[in-house]
Amino acid sequence: MDTKTAWVRWPGRSTGVLGSVVLLSFIFAIAGPVLSAESKSPFAEGSVVKVFATIRYPDLFKPWTKQAPQEIVGSGVVIEGKRILSNAHLALYASQVQVQANESGDKFSAKVEALAPGIDLAVLKLDDETFFNTHPPLPRANTLPAIKDSVLAYGYPEGGTSLSITRGIVSRIEFTVYNFPVWGLIIQIDAAVNPGNSGGPVMAGDKMIGLAFRVLSNSENVAYVIPTEEIELFLRDMADGHYEGKPAMFDHTQTLENPALRAYLKLDKTIAGTVVHQPHRSDPAYPLKEWDLITKIGGTPVDNQGRVTLGNNLRVHFKYLVQKVTKNGKLPLSVVRGGKELQIELPVSSTKPMAMPLYDGTYPSYFVYGPMVFTTAYRELMAGLAADTYGASWMLRLAAAGSPLSTRFGDEQAVPGENLVIVSSPFFPTKLVTGYDNPVAQVVKTVNGHQVKNLAALIEILRDCRDEFIAIEFDLRGAETLVFSRTELLAATDEILTDNGLRSQGSADMLAIWDAKTVK
Repeated sequence: MDTKTAWVRWPGRSTGVLGSVVLLSFIFAIAGPVLSAESKSPFAEGSVVKVFATIRYPDLFKPWTKQAPQEIVGSGVVIEGKRILSNAHLALYASQVQVQANESGDKFSAKVEALAPGIDLAVLKLDDETFFNTHPPLPRANTLPAIKDSVLAYGYPEGGTSLSITRGIVSRIEFTVYNFPVWGLIIQIDAAVNPGNSGGPVMAGDKMIGLAFRVLSNSENVAYVIPTEEIELFLRDMADGHYEGKPAMFDHTQTLENPALRAYLKLDKTIAGTVVHQPHRSDPAYPLKEWDLITKIGGTPVDNQGRVTLGNNLRVHFKYLVQKVTKNGKLPLSVVRGGKELQIELPVSSTKPMAMPLYDGTYPSYFVYGPMVFTTAYRELMAGLAADTYGASWMLRLAAAGSPLSTRFGDEQAVPGENLVIVSSPFFPTKLVTGYDNPVAQVVKTVNGHQVKNLAALIEILRDCRDEFIAIEFDLRGAETLVFSRTELLAATDEILTDNGLRSQGSADMLAIWDAKTVK
């Protein structure tokens, strides 16, 4: 892997892990055509910057440390307010960020003002704002481009140091997933781009239509752009200093194209819409029910494929309008239920609490207890297990044995605050583990019979325990139950930390729980 260019989005342990975790996260393709001076935008060349970042990703299997620093390079663009807009994956876990203007030898130190990993956008501020005296903001388009519109992609791809400009057209516009669980509008272009183009503007005429950020793997000249519509939503959201995120509807729907389904629901041929087959919640107070037919979203008709029409020739998934028509966390919908049309207000949120969360720019919490390291099971861990760290056969064995890492990978929290807890690493060397198999990547089910809800709850159980023995049961068919002397575990912990060069028994948040007084 070339560490001089950033072509990964999520952290990993090695090149194979990084590639598997980030399949959709970066831009690489082939060289593009040379453009005439007349086709270039006079605004863009002074507004596009090169972004340099030093990144230290979390270590998936050693949560007490970080991966080695990586030097990555991308692009950015000057926007209003003396700021620079770029991609989140260029600034995520960055210990140092610098920017450099076109045809300039000076680098300016920057700091991250706002970060939205879900929609892959970031805003940078410079320590020296005199930079903006000679580098104006780039105008942004306030409408979507049309299919077949000509575009220019600006950036600093590998293969050279100066600004690159390539030509293409808008191929399609869709509403699709960015980084789970965030969905958004996306523009596909066929302009050739390379590693380093990420965060660079794509222009139609003299206005920016969006930022380059992704490519379709194993394809030629299929690159993706975050449109200015999504950028405006992000900038408005972060204006108060805190980014909340996009509202989203997490209910599952299906099309109404099948005649038997329409007959089953006793729907007239004149009625169109999309069928709710799995509401987000099942409690009686939740407004949507199974078999409801959503006919309108905010007054806009929904067709039998679950799409809405924008303009003359563009159809996108109806959930695109969630971000448009939601007010104060409520989404207005028209539904048909039992032959009657109802008007409901559906509660929507920007977050989806998962049993296995994402890192999202944070470093994992952990706790060392004797020879074991406990941490939360993050979604990125699964990609690491499936790659060259343990291999696909390891994942198949986990699935066959009913590991929650497989069976609950996409599950929401069963109860508020729930997260799966695992042993992240092989045992540290000690005679205490004689005869036991390594429980690496196994989910902790109980400790001395107490159900483990999350990592904090596990630490509370261990902290408050006064039993002679500690018995740890794992949620895996055929897994051993590990039994240790509690006093021996406590006595061995300091020695294990010292022998293995660990500076702390746990992350700061978990140590605060361990050091707290026992609740009587």
